[in-house]
Amino acid sequence: MSISSSKEVILKKIRKALTESTPLPFPQSEGTHSLYHPPQKELEIQFAEEFSKLQGRFAFCLNHAELCMQLNTLVAAKNWTNLFCNEPALKKIFTENSLTGLSDTTLADCDASVTTCESLVARTGSIVLSTASQSGRTVSVYAPVHLCIAYTHQLVYDIKDAIQLVKEKYGAQLPSLISFASGPSRTADIEKTLVTGVHGPKEVYLFLIDQS
Repeated sequence: MSISSSKEVILKKIRKALTESTPLPFPQSEGTHSLYHPPQKELEIQFAEEFSKLQGRFAFCLNHAELCMQLNTLVAAKNWTNLFCNEPALKKIFTENSLTGLSDTTLADCDASVTTCESLVARTGSIVLSTASQSGRTVSVYAPVHLCIAYTHQLVYDIKDAIQLVKEKYGAQLPSLISFASGPSRTADIEKTLVTGVHGPKEVYLFLIDQS
């Protein structure tokens, strides 16, 4: 059989195969089911456990007054004098509840930065941040310590749920940057030794406020 006739045989087989539908050999592996099991615990508990595994510091607060009380305790223990926050809503809460350490310092000179977030992913212990929620790209990564304030209604189970929340909130006007922060920054590129705080905060605190 010549090369041209062999080629024609192959092409005929391909054309025939394209006109006949072939059932999927493994229908259960085609993304029709979630890869992860549904949550077995309350989202608050699961997030706290996963976030703590990633060296994050978790605190639960009943209201804004308790939030500022816990923040004041932390500020005193760490001897912080300069907290950076550029979100008006947060500043109002802190002023009304007498938070100490809040100043007009620059981000470069602060002891810690304080931000809100878009949501919390319980399965991975991740904080979802955006340029819209934290008023800029650098506030949560430039300071040596990041203090994040969130509410129980912002808890979701998986990453796809967090992305859906962002889409519903902003529609076509999505923030220019959306990031997932899972504890302090870390790298093991140098001799496979884990080092934290190389390209971001050395410590991350999450204060979760109850809104049930």
